[in-house]
Amino acid sequence: MKPWHGVLVATALPFSDDLKIDFDRFAEHIAWLGENGCHGATPNGSLGEYQTLTPEERAKVVEVAVQAAPAGFSVVPGIGAYGALESRRWAEQAAETGCPAVMLLPPNAYRADPRAVLAHYEEVSKVGIPIVAYNNPIDTKVDLTPELLAQLSAAGLIVAVKEFSGDPRRPYQIAELAPELDILIGADDVVLELALAGAKGWISGFTNAFPRSCVDLYEACIAGDLDRALPLYRLLHPLLRWDSRVEFVQAIKLSMDLVGRHGGACRPPRVPLTPEHETIVREATDRALAQAAR
Repeated sequence: MKPWHGVLVATALPFSDDLKIDFDRFAEHIAWLGENGCHGATPNGSLGEYQTLTPEERAKVVEVAVQAAPAGFSVVPGIGAYGALESRRWAEQAAETGCPAVMLLPPNAYRADPRAVLAHYEEVSKVGIPIVAYNNPIDTKVDLTPELLAQLSAAGLIVAVKEFSGDPRRPYQIAELAPELDILIGADDVVLELALAGAKGWISGFTNAFPRSCVDLYEACIAGDLDRALPLYRLLHPLLRWDSRVEFVQAIKLSMDLVGRHGGACRPPRVPLTPEHETIVREATDRALAQAAR
């Protein structure tokens, strides 16, 4: 498998009571994900609260993940930043640390036009490490459309795309325009739809809490085994849909706490879930546990 294939976990980052990173817990979590069947991790993504980290913390997150990764477990860090020069520096750090690929958002300081997007990926590609594009038009306000992805792919700037638009029609359009580009499932609540459309991997959030069940779900979806996939998808979907909501970090961390992992608090500006949202997440997690999700 290519390093970006399979189930890669967008890792949540554990903080201590004073909101310092608990690197020992993070290392243990990386190893635990590997032990439970996951194929890799993508630290320093939105779920990893990368925007709140100092440069020193962000670099150490990658170093700890690589050191803790078991054999065959890929670490593909997010290198999103306001500009291409900063993203390029994070790509260089990832390459020096031994990462086989990186995940790159388009410019996210403003609504970039296609020329700026192309220039952004061109600059970072100079590092020579494979780039997985990350299409998240909800947060970045920049849509990596199938046409734009085809340009990036034809220029040799990207090898795959994490597709987070939520539109299950996108994979078919991308495959028509850029057949050599690997499509990765980017939103947890469309894993079945995008897997059936030919996705090669899933960069997932709720796998932090339910790794074995999420890997089972992905493998059943990829195999087209709906008898296995649909019951599990229906069981997990009340949780998976939180991955596409504003409160996704808090919801996933709460589920982690409930299943016996350390989710813990988030750094500002994120605030705790409302009591109503906490009840919904708790009830959905309890139902999943009661039906042997793991």
